[in-house]
Amino acid sequence: MGTLESIALAENGWTILDGSITADYQRSTAALAMPERFPGRGLRIVLTPLHGVGGGTALAVLKAAGFTDVTLVAEQADPDPEFPTVSFPNPEEPGALDLALEAAARLDADLVIANDPDADRAAVAAKDPDTGVWRMLRGDEVGSLLGAHMVARLAAADTVTEADGRGVFANSIVSSRLLARIAAAAGLAHEETLTGFKWISRVPGLVYGYEEALGYCVAPDLVKDKDGISAAVLIAELAATAKAAGKTVFDTLDELYLQHGLHASDQLSIRVADLGLLDAMMNRLRVSPPESFGQSAVEVFTDLAEGSAHLPPTEGLLYITRNLTRVIIRPSGTEPKLKCYLEVIHHVGSAAELPAARQAARASLDEVLHDVSEALGL
Repeated sequence: MGTLESIALAENGWTILDGSITADYQRSTAALAMPERFPGRGLRIVLTPLHGVGGGTALAVLKAAGFTDVTLVAEQADPDPEFPTVSFPNPEEPGALDLALEAAARLDADLVIANDPDADRAAVAAKDPDTGVWRMLRGDEVGSLLGAHMVARLAAADTVTEADGRGVFANSIVSSRLLARIAAAAGLAHEETLTGFKWISRVPGLVYGYEEALGYCVAPDLVKDKDGISAAVLIAELAATAKAAGKTVFDTLDELYLQHGLHASDQLSIRVADLGLLDAMMNRLRVSPPESFGQSAVEVFTDLAEGSAHLPPTEGLLYITRNLTRVIIRPSGTEPKLKCYLEVIHHVGSAAELPAARQAARASLDEVLHDVSEALGL
């Protein structure tokens, strides 16, 4: 392979975009902030683009939105195709946020925001007040927080929120069911789609959509796709609003759990060298369908390959048990993996019950993970 300079470029057939496009995007994205309704701006943020292209734009947008105390992770601030400080430039990968978390601890920051290299996804980390340890929030946790914040923003903007098709929330079928409950409580319609924003973005009347893989569409009129920078503005806004009220993002999550039930999720990914093994594992499940997960009998089984009135056909199997545990098993669309998505719901009567509910949910997930592994013959 030669150097970049050795590649011959076509003399025509391409266009260098005008710089006004970037300026328009930055201005429009910063304008998403609602300081008159959510005035808190006393937030210290650590931001990393993970050697990607979005660092300068994200920094400019956040500052224009009023979040001036933002520190870029210096080692990861500039684009670098070698991605020298991470084993793989995906904020979901273990270790990808280590430098950002170190900077956050050193600066006593409130929030870490990480964009992936093309800045269409956003990861969030904060210090858990129960443990004092910084941790990255799961995509479903951020998706639910943004959903609740979008409800507050819609109310503040006096936007119609009846379930009439003009205000619709959506998320992928493998994402948490908590967003549907948040939407219902606000009088908003909700749709489930297949995985990917090519489906989420097509939902008529969409005002907010997300998928658990750190993709969030918070302004469909501006960017009809997942976008990590516009999401970063609203993430900062909701975190600053919580801080101004003497709370953390974890406190806000707990409030959602008290209202709608503690939704806890996990994943199991099985990488294979032989793609034929994916078909073999799916066939095994169809021939010998599991009768229960986590000691709860399967009451609903859906072969997603058959399609439905709401979803086009896709390879995957969905199980819901008597206690509302949900298991979805499907081959990855991009990697040689079988992916298993698990969610349990525990109802909580009071804040005092939350610690025990979290432990019980984790135990339930571990039990379901074991049962899924057995069903797959692992």
